[in-house]
Amino acid sequence: MQRINIAVFASGDGSNFENLVNYFSGSAVARVALLVCNKPEAYALERARRLGVDASVVTKAELQQPELVLPLMRKYNIGFVVLAGFLPLMPNYMIDAFPQRMVNIHPSLLPKFGGKGMWGHHVHEAVKAAGETETGMTVHWVTPQCDGGTIIAQRRVALLPEDTADDIAHKEHLLEMEHFPKIIEELLLRCGD
Repeated sequence: MQRINIAVFASGDGSNFENLVNYFSGSAVARVALLVCNKPEAYALERARRLGVDASVVTKAELQQPELVLPLMRKYNIGFVVLAGFLPLMPNYMIDAFPQRMVNIHPSLLPKFGGKGMWGHHVHEAVKAAGETETGMTVHWVTPQCDGGTIIAQRRVALLPEDTADDIAHKEHLLEMEHFPKIIEELLLRCGD
């Protein structure tokens, strides 16, 4: 199996990006070849610089230009795309270019707490407000519908009544750090079969 080049799309801190880079470092299965970020001030770009991974800033408007983005994907021979805290909706041309090779991570147990405006702390506050007894992470295929793609995997964690939104965020983030790279690796191994 030829090693698959991954492009990670992120909008913020980039902790999942760094986790994926470290997980696939030295892997025969895949490597993170590129970070694409829509915000030039995002800390994910600093992580990419520190980790020695090429990065490109592609604004929300530029993302709508296939003549700009697809050549970038070809330049790095990208075979799989991971959305990790990437806020803009992925345009149809990208979904068509990476069928069943583009996933998103969402910080709740979809279909609960998904859709437009449900990202980051907004999700954890909604989980708290609803009095949920558990939360978790969902990895799903990317489709034109926000958080609407087929669920690939979910991991759960119990919540206590006294957990704050910050506590919920911390518990969910630990799940991401532990499980997200392994789920991606399993998908890549299936893609290579």
